[in-house]
Amino acid sequence: MAKLEKFDENPQEQLLEELRAARCVMLGTPHHHNKHMQPMTPQVDMEDQSIYFYSDSTSDLGKSVIDSAGRTHLCHIDDKYQACVTGILAVHPNPETIAKFWSPAVAAWYPGGKTDPKMLMLRFTPIDAAIWATDKSMMGFAYEVAKANLKRQVPDVGESKVVNL
Repeated sequence: MAKLEKFDENPQEQLLEELRAARCVMLGTPHHHNKHMQPMTPQVDMEDQSIYFYSDSTSDLGKSVIDSAGRTHLCHIDDKYQACVTGILAVHPNPETIAKFWSPAVAAWYPGGKTDPKMLMLRFTPIDAAIWATDKSMMGFAYEVAKANLKRQVPDVGESKVVNL
């Protein structure tokens, strides 16, 4: 659940915490805007404030980043928190980072282990983000919509802002 106090006090940290808890985000392909975003599992490093992804060097995303790293988008959506993050996506062949986030789930995709020739570690360095958050339950949302319709006003269902990272 998105805490609106943290949204106001430290939205950058809240964004990283939300992404760290996410099972999946949608990640864009740099320099190939005719390609669709792909679902990817984020590995968030709170220390360097980067988001890492295991990818496949033969995938559209992997080939795009190998050919030309660059600015792209990451999108995260759940029922109480949404974010569209702009950042730089680049190959990050650091064995320490690969080992840091390695897990049985990751190993299932790379039969050759941490040195599988198809495995590609990508680093997403966030630049800025548009974020939206609410602390309303479904009942709270329905109440706000009903109240807004009765009073002919816009419902109070949360907050939004753009932040630099």
